Amino acid sequence: MSYQVLARKWRPRSFREMVGQTHVLKALINALDNQRLHHAYLFTGTRGVGKTTIARIIAKCLNCETGISSTPCGQCGTCREIDEGRFVDLIEVDAASRTKVEDTRELLDNVQYAPSRGRYKVYLIDEVHMLSTHSFNALLKTLEEPPPHVKFLLATTDPQKLPVTILSRCLQFSLKNMPPERVVEHLTHVLTAENIPFEEDALWLLGRAADGSMRDAMSLTDQAIAFGEGKVLAADVRAMLGTLDHGQVYGVLQALLEGDARALLEAVRQLAEQGPDWGGVLAEMLNVLHRVAVAQLLPEAVDNGQGDRERVLALAQALPAEDVQFYYQMGLIGRRDLPLAPDPRSGFEMVLLRMLAFRPADNPNAPRTPLKTLGISPATSDSPSRPVASAPPVPPPAAVAPSPAASAEPAPAVSQPLPSHPSPAALAPEPSPVEPPVAEVEKVDVPWDEPPSTAPVAVSEAAKPDAAPPHPAPVAEVVPVAEPDDEEPPFSEEDYFQVETQAEAYLEHFAEEAREPAAEPEPLPASTPATGLAAEWIALLPQLGLGGLTNSIAANCTLIAAQGDHWLLHLDPDHSALFNATQQRRLNEALNQHLGRTLDLRIELVKPEQETPAQAAARKRHERQKAAERSIHTDPVVQQLIAQFGAVIREGTIEPIEHTEP
Repeated sequence: MSYQVLARKWRPRSFREMVGQTHVLKALINALDNQRLHHAYLFTGTRGVGKTTIARIIAKCLNCETGISSTPCGQCGTCREIDEGRFVDLIEVDAASRTKVEDTRELLDNVQYAPSRGRYKVYLIDEVHMLSTHSFNALLKTLEEPPPHVKFLLATTDPQKLPVTILSRCLQFSLKNMPPERVVEHLTHVLTAENIPFEEDALWLLGRAADGSMRDAMSLTDQAIAFGEGKVLAADVRAMLGTLDHGQVYGVLQALLEGDARALLEAVRQLAEQGPDWGGVLAEMLNVLHRVAVAQLLPEAVDNGQGDRERVLALAQALPAEDVQFYYQMGLIGRRDLPLAPDPRSGFEMVLLRMLAFRPADNPNAPRTPLKTLGISPATSDSPSRPVASAPPVPPPAAVAPSPAASAEPAPAVSQPLPSHPSPAALAPEPSPVEPPVAEVEKVDVPWDEPPSTAPVAVSEAAKPDAAPPHPAPVAEVVPVAEPDDEEPPFSEEDYFQVETQAEAYLEHFAEEAREPAAEPEPLPASTPATGLAAEWIALLPQLGLGGLTNSIAANCTLIAAQGDHWLLHLDPDHSALFNATQQRRLNEALNQHLGRTLDLRIELVKPEQETPAQAAARKRHERQKAAERSIHTDPVVQQLIAQFGAVIREGTIEPIEHTEP
């Protein structure tokens, strides 16, 4: 006997052998036991979840020789023939290959005849959504009122493609995807019965790869048995599927937890040996971090869908909640930006280095390798008695201000750019017989989003090198303030995302500006207002119904002469780039049609001396704009807002209201 694949050999033959789908089975079992049978059933769901299997079991329940019940005997001739696929009254139709209306009509011609052997004639139409519109229409009447001996069982993976008229005539049952736990449980039962050695980790890999389909899980198991020479081992399954070792994801997270940059890059190197999909690795990390976050709030809600519940709970105990949220958000952004990296591996490494570099600094598990400070060197702690003149390189931007003892009124501060390598002498005057006032160097917090090389330094007038002391002052030495024990506040997660949000806003703004077409320059006002023929041309142009380039050219013309049927227009040479004989012909035809006679129209490229229609429209717009601005500035409510609340009218935001005729 030839080999039979596991998916067919272990196909359920009764409802009690079904795995999952209890919400569907309960309704069907009750309907069969109580003889409340509908004439049409529709089963929906993804591939391999049991649609066709349930339909065949229903056919057995309806035609079993022992009677209609939810537990067919499985031994009678009808049950065996249905299991073997040769029962004459079970008509299985593949709608994907019989989409024409002629096929449906041929099928329905036999509906009126009584069943040959069974109690009911059962029509099982698989992938019913593939039928054509005419086929659905031909099926409607029979599907609504079939003969009493006919039952329709429809199955589809895409119910959205079914007409509402079909859906309303059927009882619809939606089959759910198989969770990995259920798949692993069933595979354990099957492999144990088949006496095939297996590892539980291998079954979890197969359960996740099946993606909710039990048939896919059985087919992958067949492939794994062949690949592993009769065994189902995790290493073989991982090599067969080309999937990532889930334990390596935990290795990366453990290195992040310990702040060990060396271990982190070593974990990436080990991942690279398998040639993984780096976007998929990030997705696995995000999946684990999500489950860790759930475990921190509600440990009992963590499922064992991937066979790693204990490791998730251990990470939830070790990782601070803020780190989990930060790593998750950083991973999401890194996954989005991964296609922009020079190569996927370097992009993945950069995401991990960001996670390591910007982790909260108050965490006791800070990175082992201190990051090199960029820009201004960190300040050093000096003894209070050490003078500024002999101090080491200057600390971060500082403010030098005279003490209250030197002057009752502080001198005004002057902002100066900080040099790239400032010397201590830049912050204090050269020693002189006349002693400067007592001054104290204080630390100034530089905004995080300002480049260190351009951070301003407030320097008092007394401390400027070229400023001479206004009067003698008592001798005193300048004492630097010691560096505080606590470190600078780190570049927080909120700061990082604020930078990114601002950058995205700027990029979007620039992109919109690039997409916007350049506005046509506003016509310059004419030196002389339109009178006579020029004014008549301005009034006539809107009546011609022109559009596009022809209207634009006509709007920049002025009527110079109209002697009978001979008209002369002057066109502004600045707007003649697209003028040609075609535009002149269209303008001539529009005039002929409007006036009801044939004109001889000539257009010369001469600067009009009087106002053109375009210039008149621009002048009117300008006048409306000025009137609108005057109205806003003189409005009593606006004046009250400015006086009481310091409101400001933003230039360029006032627009006149265009009044339309009712």
